[in-house]
Amino acid sequence: MSTRKASDSNEPRIESRDQLVAPMQAGEKPKSRFRIGTEHEKLVYKTDDHRAPRYDEQGGIRDLLLSMREFGWEPVEEAGPSGKVDVIAMSGDDGTISLEPAGQLELSGAPLEALHQTCAETGRHLTQVKSVSDEFGVGFLGLGMWPDKTREELPMMPKQRYQIMRKHMPTVGNLGLDMMLRTCTIQVNLDYSSEADMAKKFRTGLALQPLATALFANSPFTEGKPNGFLSYRSHIWSDTDPHRTGMLPFVFEDGFGYERYVDYMLDVPMYFVFRDGKYLDAAGLSFRDFLKGELPILPGELPTESDWWDHLSTAFPEVRLKSFLEMRGADGGPWNRICALPALWVGLLYDDTALDAAWDLVKDWSMEEREALRNAVPAQALGAPIPGGGTLRDLAGDVLDIAHAGLVARGRLNSMGDNETGFLGPLRQIVESGKVPAEVLLDKYHGEWGGDIKRIYEESF
Repeated sequence: MSTRKASDSNEPRIESRDQLVAPMQAGEKPKSRFRIGTEHEKLVYKTDDHRAPRYDEQGGIRDLLLSMREFGWEPVEEAGPSGKVDVIAMSGDDGTISLEPAGQLELSGAPLEALHQTCAETGRHLTQVKSVSDEFGVGFLGLGMWPDKTREELPMMPKQRYQIMRKHMPTVGNLGLDMMLRTCTIQVNLDYSSEADMAKKFRTGLALQPLATALFANSPFTEGKPNGFLSYRSHIWSDTDPHRTGMLPFVFEDGFGYERYVDYMLDVPMYFVFRDGKYLDAAGLSFRDFLKGELPILPGELPTESDWWDHLSTAFPEVRLKSFLEMRGADGGPWNRICALPALWVGLLYDDTALDAAWDLVKDWSMEEREALRNAVPAQALGAPIPGGGTLRDLAGDVLDIAHAGLVARGRLNSMGDNETGFLGPLRQIVESGKVPAEVLLDKYHGEWGGDIKRIYEESF
């Protein structure tokens, strides 16, 4: 979720439906201004005993954040639950370094023009955090989920919204706290030129999201043992909160556009309202009531445009719309796969010919078939059956070929004259080997590791 930096009591109130549609319409831009925003999370652990560091301990998460000032990052502060002002993020030219609920460290990267820049940004970030890791005795894991930690072993970061979510999650699903505390992801944020372009990209991205989940499947362990899944992170989302997750069948219906997504978001229960530097608990309340001035915690008050923007960030479907599209299906992973995810989606969605070809692969699937594929992928990954026969492994090569062609057509070259297709390399290797990252880890667990999950900490981020 995004990091809120300020509130303005004089901000315009929402008094018409046009204001609800406006953020999505404002995202429209010509293809020449399309950008790539990449977000990636990593698990932080103490190298001496592999525990997750607390926020305020010496050499803990707060100290790690503040160490980034050495590289030009500036603190973002928030009053915590006790009223104490805490550093919750760092802001800089490369975006924002922020905290997930149990101290997972996230870079929300800047909007960039080419994948070469995206990978350079990722490299700078990892170089920076690794440069201070010895000082604080910490290491980083690129996985989709903590491989050995119970919920009780994990700390909670002092961000007000997380206290609200932690209280609410168990009332709507069985695995929401696991999502908050134990998982990590990579995602990419992409642009669209019009409502029709948004709809086509949304549909194609949603239909092919199970393939991204399969290729990046990297969470096969829970509390030190194999959990029976290849992407347990993806499975967690199936039992987190049915009101704000899933495959969104309405996206594939005729006439889908901004208005229909607004209707969906109005039916997503609220989490909070931000006022005077504080998050007010609105969990389970209705934004529709808020629009009528009937929100119980703020009677007579209408929402601001920032309230609506906050609310747009509290839905977690496989693809999410704000003023850009977020591709949300991938487990966290090591450095070389961070660059591969935006390469996949940029190749498929930013060239019109590639987008048409990708949609042609999936346009005839029924909603029942799409749901069945999404449900099969967490356990089977590339082995999941696809509509019409075969498996995702059979489809993956065709999709990568389309993405490759799309990147060639973009013609974004680096100083050496290379285009962006090289960033697909890790995905090609996965398909050619027949094993997704989780299967490689399971082979090691049952083989050279001898069932000792601690050996995973020897794997480089």
